[in-house]
Amino acid sequence: MEYRRLGSSGLKLSALSFGAWVTFGRQVDTAAAREMLAEAHANGVNFFDNAEVYAHGAAEQVMGEALHALALPRDGYCVSSKAYFGRLPDPAPTQRGLSRKHLTEACQQALRRLRVEYLDLFFCHRPDQDTPVEEVVISMDSLIRQGKVLYWGTSEWPAAAITAAAAFARAEHLIGPQMEQPQYNLLHRERVEQEYAPLYAQIGLGTTTWSPLASGLLTGKYAGGVPEQSRLGQNDYEWLRESVLGADNGRNARRAARLPALAAELGCTPAQLAIAWCLRNPQVSTVILGASRVAQLRENLGALDVHQRLDDAAWRHFEAVFAAA
Repeated sequence: MEYRRLGSSGLKLSALSFGAWVTFGRQVDTAAAREMLAEAHANGVNFFDNAEVYAHGAAEQVMGEALHALALPRDGYCVSSKAYFGRLPDPAPTQRGLSRKHLTEACQQALRRLRVEYLDLFFCHRPDQDTPVEEVVISMDSLIRQGKVLYWGTSEWPAAAITAAAAFARAEHLIGPQMEQPQYNLLHRERVEQEYAPLYAQIGLGTTTWSPLASGLLTGKYAGGVPEQSRLGQNDYEWLRESVLGADNGRNARRAARLPALAAELGCTPAQLAIAWCLRNPQVSTVILGASRVAQLRENLGALDVHQRLDDAAWRHFEAVFAAA
């Protein structure tokens, strides 16, 4: 495994990490989670990502039970949670957002579900137009000083909001945001590569990127339709299905269709190639993998070998063919 610093911090995360979105608490029960977490950890993965909203809290509960059963050394791995959407399907006003009340209670609830004494990473899952950024910074600084959180950051925040939070923290001698969790893949790259570009040097921003496979589109699994048991086939993910398959007048699907042949030419699977491409960006601290079974996880972990094996000439060829679609 390769390990990378989380931005300018001293924390080193595995270049490939493992997340619970969509799968844990839905497709994955505690036994399956335990098996995959053990496999990930055995391969050097030291960061496990989660959020209050994933399966309405069940994802964190499943992960917590699995980690407890595995009895992994707590100083040997990192775990995260995210707050904004709330845990309940129809949350009350005080059960969502980034108010100090919700951030405090969401943190405490995540600690109980994950069965840990502190969160290594705690993210503000989306910007909150109803909460001043000053309140968010003060709340997160307080949680860190209480020992409940070690690092805090944002997820899918615009660069201007991250800059404002960092500036307020610096002016008030508070602990500012250390990381951002954005979507990043071959079909969704502008924010990480362009919008956030000044922040890597200015505030030492790290990134824990999600959806390296564009919710499966880059694996080729949707070329013949949407399988019922797939991520996009689930009933309450119509919004995700539309955003993935209906975007850009089908251009994304046409570009994704190039991957199988390119992967075969380069001696790997489409999933490994897409994940390895994400690893090429030095501003990516870790790429969060998702999986519903051990075989899928093992395949995805093989992306690290592809990343280390392919040279610049191979990647230039890949980019030229992929972009031409």
